[in-house]
Amino acid sequence: MSAARGAVPPEPAVGIIGGSGLYEMDGIEDLRWVRVRTPFGEPSDEFGTGRLGDRRVIFLPRHGRGHRLSPTEINYRANIWGLKSLGARWVVSVSAVGSMKEDIHPLDLVIPDQFYDHTRRRVSSFFGEGIVGHVGMADPVCPSLGDLLEAAGREAGARVHRGGTYICIEGPQFSTKGESQIYRRWGVSVIGMTNMPEAKLAREAELCYATLALTTDYDVWHESHAAVTVEAVVANLLKNVATAQVVLRRMIPRVGKPCTASSATMAPKATKDDASAAIAAASAPASARKMRAWGKPAAIGRAKSTASRSKLMLESLTICARASMPAMPACFST
Repeated sequence: MSAARGAVPPEPAVGIIGGSGLYEMDGIEDLRWVRVRTPFGEPSDEFGTGRLGDRRVIFLPRHGRGHRLSPTEINYRANIWGLKSLGARWVVSVSAVGSMKEDIHPLDLVIPDQFYDHTRRRVSSFFGEGIVGHVGMADPVCPSLGDLLEAAGREAGARVHRGGTYICIEGPQFSTKGESQIYRRWGVSVIGMTNMPEAKLAREAELCYATLALTTDYDVWHESHAAVTVEAVVANLLKNVATAQVVLRRMIPRVGKPCTASSATMAPKATKDDASAAIAAASAPASARKMRAWGKPAAIGRAKSTASRSKLMLESLTICARASMPAMPACFST
């Protein structure tokens, strides 16, 4: 499916990105799987849409059902595009992580408020190819979603840590001891492989985003604990999934209106000497047409033809075009 111009926007939904155990939790009704075509290729899998109480929910298995995709192979742009096109306004990323601090124990829950992108091979923006957009990332996590996750986690009896930095590495290999010690000196709280560029793209898409990090191990830095193994991660993750289900069942019905701060997406500053910066609709590159079909604000880029430059108007340097779908509020904290 794809968003049709002039169509009635879908009912606002909470998007959940995570593993198979999440959409199998009690209380989900009318679950059906929907395939979404995107301008950025295939998402990780079909999207599971259903209801939890009065709230519409959308589930996406990040690695695909059957865990078919490595962290590098995940099509993050298609995943976020698909969620937004189906009506997601909030996104909760449920992710397995390693602890980088003594007081964050395996099986603890962490709600980070910062990210460090240490990946190397991933496309991290919807912009480019003729469209330039600058997006604020100082506070990448929606504090309202964080509050709800923290409250639900404590009610579920979990040990919850609020705040801290999630470092995202490329993977699929785990860290060396040298890398792990360096990351510790950087002051990060947890380490994972999937939240970047996911969080960046959610911000560009103006979706409220937060992570529920499930701690499975101490990476490889801890002298008195065994180094991380796949077996240890899976064993603790299975225990954490049951807790995550309880947290989500408590949290999702409480989600209210999206954050109402200003748009995250900004056109670059322009001057009279930068006249070639406007994109005329008739000559917009393919990437611009993709974003307009999605309803994404198309920030002003550089014109590629004399015809487009001739259509330049000064106000076009500071106005972003919007199309079929209404813009979803960003989640800046103030």
